[in-house]
Amino acid sequence: MDATLIAAPPSTKNQSKQRDPEMHQAKKGNQWYFGMKAHIGADRDSKLVHTVVVTAANVVIGARVRATA
Repeated sequence: MDATLIAAPPSTKNQSKQRDPEMHQAKKGNQWYFGMKAHIGADRDSKLVHTVVVTAANVVIGARVRATA
């Protein structure tokens, strides 16, 4: 399981003057990101992707998926 951050504009300069409520921030290393996260599962032998789950950036599911697999 691997996670890829998908950036979203953190700006509130839109018609509703709000950030997208589905987007959140997450820290990777020393850098903060705002947006969503794609969790991608691939078969170890064939390298084919078998699972893709998109969540808010602050959600951690990799450890839970590995523990149940």
